[in-house]
Amino acid sequence: MQIHRDWTGLKAEARGATVAMGNFDGVHKGHRAVIDAARAASDAPLGILTFEPHPREYFAPDAPPFRLMNSEARANRLSRLGVQHLYELPFGPVLAGLTPQAFAQEVLADGLGIAHVTVGADFCFGKNRAGTAQTLQDLGRTYGFGVTIVPLIGAGEAEYSSTAIRTALAQGLTHEAERMLGHWHRIEGEVIHGEKRGRELGWPTANLAMDGLHLPRLGVYAVLVDILTGPDRGPCKGVASLGVRPMFGVNTPNLEVNLFDFSGDLYGQHLSVALVDFLRDEARFDSLQALIDQMEQDGAQARALLSGR
Repeated sequence: MQIHRDWTGLKAEARGATVAMGNFDGVHKGHRAVIDAARAASDAPLGILTFEPHPREYFAPDAPPFRLMNSEARANRLSRLGVQHLYELPFGPVLAGLTPQAFAQEVLADGLGIAHVTVGADFCFGKNRAGTAQTLQDLGRTYGFGVTIVPLIGAGEAEYSSTAIRTALAQGLTHEAERMLGHWHRIEGEVIHGEKRGRELGWPTANLAMDGLHLPRLGVYAVLVDILTGPDRGPCKGVASLGVRPMFGVNTPNLEVNLFDFSGDLYGQHLSVALVDFLRDEARFDSLQALIDQMEQDGAQARALLSGR
């Protein structure tokens, strides 16, 4: 998958794609429907048009973190879906100031030269979100590209949405989130140096930052892990603690992952950690030995839950 971060100056082979357009936070089943519609719309290469940072981050920079995925995780997921071109356009004053007509002409037609675009029925675009999916369809006729509006999908009366997935994760309902996502919720990123307390306690961990991401329920999870880079790349199982480490007075949330039967050095490598089962809430213990005993129980429970996966 090729990643493009501008809509101007593209090589000929990067133009003329059929694109699915949206934020694709989580790449859930509703997003998949929009992507599948793009795949079926023409024989042109399959592309995704999205924005970085998320427009909501641009317009409300002080709002609490809400993203289900960072850009790395989103790109990894889209690559697995067979996307050939990811147009990750920089969202700032220029894009925010374009009218719907200017966006359709300058970005979609003149810049990317798209053959076709698919969007969800609730899609809005352009300055002050003035353009709707129907507006885009009208503009497509003007500027020579096709437009497919994909109905919102869901289960029963509930639509699949990033908001509903955030709610499920905040309650520790990992399987409910998986049902809407179509895959396990994953936290991805580079392994950073921690305070190495886990190693001192006999439970070495790989630490991932949660900067900018929506926080699932704090606590301990059974996890499936893909080591994405380095000599040890491949799948692993483990147990992870998501939280602020109340035993040690730390208040910056991070994810600490203990990989079963693993002894390599993962600093600087990239992991993808799937939250499979919520085991328990984060807690403060009366002693380090009580903490170690609980970690042993957590590890045994996680191994049992992940058996056969």
